[in-house]
Amino acid sequence: MRRSSSILTRLAGAAAGIVLAAAAALTAALPAQAATLTQVTGFGSNPGNLAMYAYRPDGLPANAPAVVLLHGCTQNAGYFANSGWQKYADLWKFALIVPQQPSANNSSTCFNWFETGDTARGQGEALSIKQMVDYAKANYGTDAARVYVSGLSAGGAMSGVMLATYPDVFAAGSVIAGLPYRCATSSTSAYSCMNPGVDKTPAQWGDLVRNAYPGYAGKRPRVAIWHGTGDYTVAVANAVESRDQWTNVLGVSQTPTSTATLPADTNLEVYGSDQVRLYRVSGMGHGTPVDPGSATDQCGTAAAYFLDTICSTYRDALFFGLDGGVTPSPTPTASPSPTPTASPVCVTASNYAHVSAGRAYQSGGYAYALGSNQRMGLYNTFYTTTLKQTGPNYWVIGC
Repeated sequence: MRRSSSILTRLAGAAAGIVLAAAAALTAALPAQAATLTQVTGFGSNPGNLAMYAYRPDGLPANAPAVVLLHGCTQNAGYFANSGWQKYADLWKFALIVPQQPSANNSSTCFNWFETGDTARGQGEALSIKQMVDYAKANYGTDAARVYVSGLSAGGAMSGVMLATYPDVFAAGSVIAGLPYRCATSSTSAYSCMNPGVDKTPAQWGDLVRNAYPGYAGKRPRVAIWHGTGDYTVAVANAVESRDQWTNVLGVSQTPTSTATLPADTNLEVYGSDQVRLYRVSGMGHGTPVDPGSATDQCGTAAAYFLDTICSTYRDALFFGLDGGVTPSPTPTASPSPTPTASPVCVTASNYAHVSAGRAYQSGGYAYALGSNQRMGLYNTFYTTTLKQTGPNYWVIGC
């Protein structure tokens, strides 16, 4: 059984380390249903010595999508619940594959995003995670064209590893408080990579990804990047460097094609034709953005490194296209309609722009007004709708 030199053993006591507090235990309370997080053994040769857990919601259809979730340091597979992914797996019926890092590999249970033997195609932890996906395809009937990955911190960096080394496996991914691929190649270089960050040109960053799978000419995964502007563990400069890396790989400009302001003072920048997204959560520290509540766009449980701001999982699930054409039911209200604001806000924009700005959401190729759930037409840049805000997070068609 291999053991890393474990940078995180030393990072546990360092202010700049990616050391995350434990989230939910694997035995955390789950909804009253049969589906539970279950350990899977015998999923492959497992050269990275990882544990595999899977969550399959009740009523999971054949050929459903799957999301790989990569926890942060000192966390475990219970990350799937606190982050809100369990809620949307139940709602929209997709599987969750949750690798877990044992302390035998890393004393702080961090994925070894800085070890070259774990971040190369066909080796170490990267190959173990890919074998878990292969197992899900063979045993759960997972749709090979709809596999996604998301992770926090060290798991966010490992999410980037999977997108770089296996672009033929993942359709899209999310990097939360993470780092560019191959920012560090040793425990020593990991320190400067995390803070203050490493500056490279977009082409230099892009070459690191292209060299992860030389000769690959297929479709590249789309990428969402999340970072708090108050993150002093993994410096926010890493968000910009990650943006430079993935826009270069996907062949789009580093100048955003659109911007939007979302709840919790979150700024969204969209690059290309929505190939790359960069979310900056104003004032947020190091962690996964969550927004506890029962509304469709709310999720998660606030805790250490699960920060009550905006539900990043909801945004990522829509970015991945996981809603499956299901139109969520309106959130019940005490009165037939919300109380109008004193000065209603009216916005005329494309349906795509409304969704990007958080005034609407998309489902099954159509846009729906947030709150009222009124159908606005096709979700694209050509259909234009006027929306009026009649209450907090409540929009109706017309003005």
